[in-house]
Amino acid sequence: MTPPPAYVPGHGLLAGRGAVITAAAGAGIGGATARRFLEEGARILISDAHARRLKETEAALAAEFGAARIDSLPCDVTDETQVHQLFDTAVRLHGGLDVVVNNAGLGGTAQLVDMTDDQWTRVLDVTLNGTFRCTRAALRHFKDAGAGGVIVNNASVVGWRAQAGQAHYAAAKAGVMALTRCAAIEAAAYDVRVNAVSPSLAMHPHLVKVTSAELLAELTEREAFGRYAEPWEIANVIVFLASGYSSYMTGETVSVSSQHA
Repeated sequence: MTPPPAYVPGHGLLAGRGAVITAAAGAGIGGATARRFLEEGARILISDAHARRLKETEAALAAEFGAARIDSLPCDVTDETQVHQLFDTAVRLHGGLDVVVNNAGLGGTAQLVDMTDDQWTRVLDVTLNGTFRCTRAALRHFKDAGAGGVIVNNASVVGWRAQAGQAHYAAAKAGVMALTRCAAIEAAAYDVRVNAVSPSLAMHPHLVKVTSAELLAELTEREAFGRYAEPWEIANVIVFLASGYSSYMTGETVSVSSQHA
């Protein structure tokens, strides 16, 4: 097993940019992305459906990076009114909007023969429909503002490959990939780039609670490095896609895993 690399320091790649990051409370990819964006100089508005954890995350980051560059607003991405409030607040606080990271998603494990309509619908509504709602809101702002912008969606390697018990999640993430491609073609007309990052196994406390130890061990062993990704390693790729270093990339889904097929 290859040990995790040393943490990469910030290089000002997002200096002065205003960003919205959904599902950013806690220790997962969203929280790691919020930290990385601050380290790269961005001003951020973070959201999450869990208001208490969101406030705790904001307070911790504000104590480290200063309260002037971080705000939070609870948002359930299945609620169109809350999505509108989120983007209106970002524009008001930052005087505009430059980057949107659609990280909100919901997983779970259920065999298709046992899966209920509610299980299917809930995963699709958060993971795919929520990404659609936030992408639509972002594109409307970017188009009206006329100053370009960047959207980064969080997909998954499960959108490419088969995994038992993941039909709802796989369908949702495959939909996020297709949404990314189509949105990118439309958004190019007003200088907006839309890409996606596709992780496999990024370890965080919530994943441990909803996934069996056996499955985690199997997925870890299948990775080329013989280990899971640190959430900040996924966030690094999100930073790249949000920055000027990916200026000619749009409609792409970048795998952060050796298990993309």
